Amino acid sequence: MSRVKAMYRSWAIPCTGKQVYTSRHRAEWLGKIREPGVRRRAEFYYQQLDALRLLRQEVRRDLLAESKKHKAWERLCQIPSIGPIRSAELLGILQTPHRFRTKRQLWTYCGLGIETHSSADHRVVEGQLKRAKKQVEVRGLNVNCNHDLKNLFKGAAVVAATKPGPFEEFYAELLAKGMRSEMARLTLARKIATIVLIVWKRE
Repeated sequence: MSRVKAMYRSWAIPCTGKQVYTSRHRAEWLGKIREPGVRRRAEFYYQQLDALRLLRQEVRRDLLAESKKHKAWERLCQIPSIGPIRSAELLGILQTPHRFRTKRQLWTYCGLGIETHSSADHRVVEGQLKRAKKQVEVRGLNVNCNHDLKNLFKGAAVVAATKPGPFEEFYAELLAKGMRSEMARLTLARKIATIVLIVWKRE
């Protein structure tokens, strides 16, 4: 799907939305490509997409059938923006919530933890070694993490920020306080991860 859209964008053809993937509008979209070689490549991409869609449905059925065997799956599905597929992925990746004693350990494992850096923490004042009074520098989110889990919670936060509900209200409150949108989404992703951990642990 990404390759299909990337090909249209490379030829300056706007392709927002999902209409570009549907078989009903396919001839119309292919007609926008003037170059015969590129159009042929687009046809191959569409054939590949159709085959993968059938396989995706079959894998999705098996994934849901397997995940329903776990007691926690139904509880995790009730969390807004998580849903059945994300719940199944959480069960597969995390396996047990008892690996994490605190929410911050989960944040770090998910790549939602803050990395800090400091140097020259001490200085000599009147012959005495004293700790320097300066702010710790923030270096962004931790890189050493489970990237699948990071994408899962980031995706959940994007959905939660746009769908009406308690998470959307929480996100709007953060923006109203003057927080940048990307920081507000990070905070929302952390909140969702924390709720997942609490619900799963306490059953």
